[in-house]
Amino acid sequence: MRVIICGAGQVGYNIAAYLAREENDVTVVDLKPSLIAQINDELDVNGVVGHASNPDVLKAAGANDADMLIAFTQSDEVNMVACQIAHSLFGVPKKMARVREKAYRDPAWSNLFSRAHMPIDVIISPEEVVAKEIYQRLSVPGTTFVVPLSEGKAHIIGVICENDCPVLNTPLGQISALFPDLAFRVIAILRKGQTIIANEDHQILAGDEVYFVVDTQHMSRVMSAFGHEEEEARRIVIAGGGHIGFEIVKQLREFDRGTQIKIIEANAERAQFLSEQMSDTIILHGSALDKDILEEASIDNVETFVAVTNDDESNILGSLLAKQYGCERVITLVNNNAYASLVGPLGVDALVSPKAIVVSTIMQHVRRGRIKGLYSLGNGVAEVIEAEVSETASIVNTVIEDLVLPHDVVLAAIIRQGQVIIPQEKDSIRAGDTVIILASQKQAQTVEKMFSVQVDLF
Repeated sequence: MRVIICGAGQVGYNIAAYLAREENDVTVVDLKPSLIAQINDELDVNGVVGHASNPDVLKAAGANDADMLIAFTQSDEVNMVACQIAHSLFGVPKKMARVREKAYRDPAWSNLFSRAHMPIDVIISPEEVVAKEIYQRLSVPGTTFVVPLSEGKAHIIGVICENDCPVLNTPLGQISALFPDLAFRVIAILRKGQTIIANEDHQILAGDEVYFVVDTQHMSRVMSAFGHEEEEARRIVIAGGGHIGFEIVKQLREFDRGTQIKIIEANAERAQFLSEQMSDTIILHGSALDKDILEEASIDNVETFVAVTNDDESNILGSLLAKQYGCERVITLVNNNAYASLVGPLGVDALVSPKAIVVSTIMQHVRRGRIKGLYSLGNGVAEVIEAEVSETASIVNTVIEDLVLPHDVVLAAIIRQGQVIIPQEKDSIRAGDTVIILASQKQAQTVEKMFSVQVDLF
């Protein structure tokens, strides 16, 4: 597949790296020669210096025979125009764009992006995507990772197993036997920066981050089995009143959880704007690194502190201070992957990587056919694939024990007519099933082919 990526920032770079690893023909366009030089040096892709919405530049990037254009520059307008030109002049079949400005995405103007006007197939707002991810973690307290599957019938959950976890040092095969009435399966363990694809002989050690697929009806009981019985937060402090903080409050209010919310915002103008827009939310003007501000926010009486400023170090330090002053739990946004190891050892309960979240969201739309979802674990080392089994799939009516799966592939769950099934050897896969599979990155393509799911990448 030939893909043009407009924008060589962190997201553009990671999408290019992802697609290049799967042997696609990728071209990246950016105005900055230094970013294109880095792309050319480090990735097996083509780099073109120029304006992403310039027809000559897109032509030089191969738009005449491109299958997809992903416009992720810092300018909404450039992204939209690039998609328009890709459609009108070059007939590019699929176009995705980052659009942050709310006015463009207002339902009142939904016709703007129709095929007759500005044909963009997928519009992504990074702030909304990240806010949704954080909201999911707030709604399932005690988690480091939460993704609903099959319209909420099941979830992928990540938790840190502390010293008091009841199932430490127990083989995973025995854990399942201990809870025969609960539908769940451990699929991966993140230990000291290494991702382990789980099998029944692995054991959980203190400090491990464990990922499992679970029937939503059994989620609270399984969380208890892993030592997590936290109650949903009713008092929340958000450090950072930018777009992400604003969206988090919006989602919390939309579902009317009766939550008391306070926002700490360092910029005076932004704080004034927030106070005008959110009459039911307390806005504090100041820094989350200021002890007096934290005390004013009654941090010792807060269940969850969410740090979402645009500075990684401030988010981390603010989170650690909040814990030191009595906050029960912190969720911390960081863009630098080097900080991932801080989860657990220093007291950061959950780390959110906007880059990883946005890349996963884009890759869900890159794939087509019967792929319903794609979620990265362990910084992209492994993938959870949610796929529907077609009537013509080679595995239809195949008994599980007859499937020959690589050791780094886990068939985690089958969702059939709304019921979550943790597959056993004698179970079979049927047409119409939604199958949840974990695979290492190197096996992802193998799994897609095995389950006869046609994707754009082939």
